[in-house]
Amino acid sequence: MLDLTLTPKSIAVIGGSDDIGKPGGRILFNIKSRDYKGQLMAVNPKSDVVQGVKAVKCVADLPETPDLAYIAIPSKFVRKSLEDLAAKGVKAVVILSAGFGELSEEGKAEEKRLKDIADANGMLLLGPNCLGVMSTELAGKFAGILPLMAEDGVDFISGSGATVDYLAEQATKRGLAFNSFMTVGNCAQTGVTDLLGLFDQAYNENSSPVKLLYMESVNDPERLVGYAKSLAAKGCLLAGIKAGATEAGHRAAASHTGALVSSDTAVQAMFDKAGIVRVQSRLELIDVACIMKLAKDKLDGKRVCIVTDAGGPGVMLADELNRRGIEAPVLKASTQARLEEALLPSSGLSNPVDCLPARTAKHFEDIFRIVSEEEADTIDYFIVMLGDSGLSDISTIYDVIRKAMDELPVPVFPSFCTSVTSAKALEKFTAAGKCYFEDEVSLARALGRVVNRPRIAETSKELPGYDRDRLKAVMDGKTGVLDGATVAEVLAAAGLHLPGQQTVKTKNDLQGVAQTIPFPWVMKVEGPLHKTDVGGVKLNITDAAQAEVVYDELMALPDAVGVLVQQMVQGTEVIVGIKREEPFGALTAFGLGGIYAEALKDIQFRLAPLAKEEALGMIQSIAAFPIIKGVRGEEGLDMDLLSDQLMRVSFLAADFPQIVEMDINPLKGSGSRLYAVDARIICDSAC
Repeated sequence: MLDLTLTPKSIAVIGGSDDIGKPGGRILFNIKSRDYKGQLMAVNPKSDVVQGVKAVKCVADLPETPDLAYIAIPSKFVRKSLEDLAAKGVKAVVILSAGFGELSEEGKAEEKRLKDIADANGMLLLGPNCLGVMSTELAGKFAGILPLMAEDGVDFISGSGATVDYLAEQATKRGLAFNSFMTVGNCAQTGVTDLLGLFDQAYNENSSPVKLLYMESVNDPERLVGYAKSLAAKGCLLAGIKAGATEAGHRAAASHTGALVSSDTAVQAMFDKAGIVRVQSRLELIDVACIMKLAKDKLDGKRVCIVTDAGGPGVMLADELNRRGIEAPVLKASTQARLEEALLPSSGLSNPVDCLPARTAKHFEDIFRIVSEEEADTIDYFIVMLGDSGLSDISTIYDVIRKAMDELPVPVFPSFCTSVTSAKALEKFTAAGKCYFEDEVSLARALGRVVNRPRIAETSKELPGYDRDRLKAVMDGKTGVLDGATVAEVLAAAGLHLPGQQTVKTKNDLQGVAQTIPFPWVMKVEGPLHKTDVGGVKLNITDAAQAEVVYDELMALPDAVGVLVQQMVQGTEVIVGIKREEPFGALTAFGLGGIYAEALKDIQFRLAPLAKEEALGMIQSIAAFPIIKGVRGEEGLDMDLLSDQLMRVSFLAADFPQIVEMDINPLKGSGSRLYAVDARIICDSAC
């Protein structure tokens, strides 16, 4: 299907005309303007020839069955044309016509009819209200710029036609070429996820290794993640934008985890799970695409040599790289000595290498040669940043940089800061198939995003001590807020460690507890959802007399139904939780626990279930990680045990969709002693 759409041997334009101010006329003109090699046909009931192309009165009169058909006629005639194309045996159709679901409910109903026709006849249907598709062989879009296309360009799948055009304007200016781009319009049948699946299915050694996505809706996140992970495993890099992700919606969260989740949280978790680099704007997407395209498979280094002709911008670049965990290491003494001989007096030699505004092409040749010879084991990338000082021929310097990009063993990222005064030289640079950046800080941010991109990790099928059969028996039929005894049984069956604890309903029961749980105790009211908010947690109960007084105080609280007595645990507190966020699935949460969970919002989310690498990544990503490790002589938490407990909670989230919210707050302890001190599970029978 992808070949039929991107490399068709024959095309029919339904509504093709001589009027290039109309979609049917413009798309015919564009296809011809890029010298399409296949057979081109048109359907126009009023003309025998349009733009030099033979036209027929109706679809049935087409001389052969085209690989691809474009429909560009009034919406009321679209269904009949689609039916006629189906009868003709056409398998790929792009509907440019507007006037459907974007206007009315009836329009949405008509889109459903179009989908039914396409599905029944094994068609791939893009649109309606679609900008079109474009490849190195086919300029099949009816509006906006026809951008640079190249076999080694990037693929772009977009849920918005305008986004394609606006992005293509900037990409063309900066020399970023496309191998293909496809738009889905109203997605009557085929959306961004479906096309990503087709690219995954067709991926081979000749495919573009960089794919860009723009999405406004994600109807099936699980499929999207699956295709993205499959492409990543084949060596493909992905970056994307998900628009419309900040409306949290109305929710009455009963847990700390629920209160910390938003739609944007879930979107980010989906991107992380899929290994997709997420950005927020078109310019950021171009920046990341340029990094991916120029670096190819050398994207894991974190050491940069900066070459510049201006001190201040070089410092700003180095600062931003440092924020992203990328260093500009001081060059060796031998390297600096050789650079001093080659460059102008007073040039900066340590890194950044500042060759001053009077630099020449020969200076850049020497820098690339000397640093490559001396620092082969210490430098992963060159970043070259310069403007046109007017003191030498900038075009010859660009030629040296272009040659270095082709020949050096490490990637070279160019940032050219004078796009007006260097316009002619830049045109020559991009015509040679090279792309560039216009801002050094944006370059550094993009490199940081790609170097620190989310990595694909495979989830274990089983965990020792995680008893699915026992959990199924315990969870069967459970709804609402689970009682303390059930929660304890769930945690134990999942392999989570619990402190000694017992629920008491009368004051006399306290005497028996004292025989099994040594003092000091923690006593917690059972019944109210947020115990701390109502004064329902009492710490450091040291004897039986104090326990009786505290029992009376807790049972006097509104909604109290009992008191949980626990062995008091010392150490660091973290929160581990679950929040189901449809359609994305269950999110697993981790952060600093106790009363700080919501106040600091220092928390990470990932889609369940978690691999060991994902769990460790969550732990290491929070700002409070030094506290987790242990500071000033305090014993930290065992990372293997902590990640294991986090994985077990994520398995619960994946295995039991009826769990809509869950908190273990805190999970507390030190070293290899880690206990689920307080937990809450909320279920929904509808899930």
